[in-house]
Amino acid sequence: MNATVLIVDDEPAQRRLLESHLGKMGYRVLVASDGEEAIHLLQSEKGREVTALVLDLIMPGLDGMGTLGRMKELGLQRPTIVQTAKAGIDTVVSAMRAGATDFCVKPVSFERLKISLANAIKLDAMEHAVRKVERSKAGTFSLSDMIANSPAMEQALSLGKRAAASTIPVLIEGESGTGKEVLARAIHGAGDRSGKPLVTVNCGALPETLAESILFGHEKGAFTGATSSHVGKFKEADGGTLFLDEVGELSPELQVKLLRAIQEGEIDPVGGRSTVKTDFRLISATNRDMIDLVTQGGFREDLFYRINVFPIRLPALRRRKEDIAALVSHFIASLCLEQGRRNITGIRSDALNMLAAYDWPGNIRQLENAIFRAIVLCDGDELTIGDFPQIAQATATAIPEIAERRSGERIDVGQAPPLEAQQPLGTLHMLAQSGKPRSLAQIEEDAVRFAISHHKGRMTAVARSLGIGRSTLYRKLKEYDIDAEDAAVADSALVSDS
Repeated sequence: MNATVLIVDDEPAQRRLLESHLGKMGYRVLVASDGEEAIHLLQSEKGREVTALVLDLIMPGLDGMGTLGRMKELGLQRPTIVQTAKAGIDTVVSAMRAGATDFCVKPVSFERLKISLANAIKLDAMEHAVRKVERSKAGTFSLSDMIANSPAMEQALSLGKRAAASTIPVLIEGESGTGKEVLARAIHGAGDRSGKPLVTVNCGALPETLAESILFGHEKGAFTGATSSHVGKFKEADGGTLFLDEVGELSPELQVKLLRAIQEGEIDPVGGRSTVKTDFRLISATNRDMIDLVTQGGFREDLFYRINVFPIRLPALRRRKEDIAALVSHFIASLCLEQGRRNITGIRSDALNMLAAYDWPGNIRQLENAIFRAIVLCDGDELTIGDFPQIAQATATAIPEIAERRSGERIDVGQAPPLEAQQPLGTLHMLAQSGKPRSLAQIEEDAVRFAISHHKGRMTAVARSLGIGRSTLYRKLKEYDIDAEDAAVADSALVSDS
């Protein structure tokens, strides 16, 4: 989806003119006839989409200056380009002090406006990346800092908000690289312990001989080499949050001590003569199937129920394709700032479409590394398909047309472009040959046919896998005129687009 610009102007002709030109520049456009309407829109659900504003200063009612003031007061700031017929230095200075990013003199030069908007969006993206890093270091990184345009991710963050409102033990589940530690930091930053210590432990990387000492601490002389006392991670997290990553890798001995720490709020340092009290909020994470691990005897059942009080599952990146454009924009901004490559301002649309078509088995971590590599390889001022050789090679087999290096439309940092009408990787065809999305009925019919073929006509299994009852399934068969026996022996390839 393109970046969305809100035009605020009381003159209908000027609004239509700006709307037409900004649309040609590739932006989505919303309009408001005055400041009050603009504030109301920014506070609505649609307001979340607004990336930048083009704001007229002279309007009846709430004028441009008043709008900037209200936006600041309500925490609705966006990069804002003000328009003014009076180019006096006092007017410009006042607008910039009120929160404007740049200004244009009427009649507006659309080339000037295009450059001004692109620079404002890029600068805002970079500043946002810097603020995220600063908040993460300060322990105030919150759920609002996370990217969630997809329903699957929105659901995970909704659960995260509920978890943050209490001290309930949380278990974050998900594949490697999905951002489990980032979500743990966000829950910590959104809760009452924000600003207090967030202590992270990778349970899978603990040395076997030192694991107990690292976690629970030790007294001086407790073992050879213990020349001084060490408080341990559990005590370091006192008053804050302890995040146990890969918790399923803990040894049986450490699981016993963890269970006591959770139940009693106290730990036994190695070599200590008495227990030590500690008050911590526990967040755990795993990429393993914990129920299977418990069944196999690799994890204590009583401990599992202690840490699995409030489970949150993070979706794999292939299940949140709607977030890829925003994630790419964020990584370009933050990594370019980190590497001093400020000349790189965006990514071409064909390259972004290629990234959106890829399935990302390594999830967000792999995407970030791919952007990092592309920035290092990039010789121009925007990332292209050629800067992603490994992804291009992996994607070319499934979608040959993506491998062609086309000129492509330029996509600025902070702007999420529309995906081209290409068939994504996967089983179900989401797009018709015309490039338009297929109807829900067509997709549902394909899903039913596929499930019948996959389960070889076993209707109980078909209904269970589709998440519906048998009576509903038979109603669907009648509705779509599906012969169950024919569908069961049919090839699992879905019917072609209609």
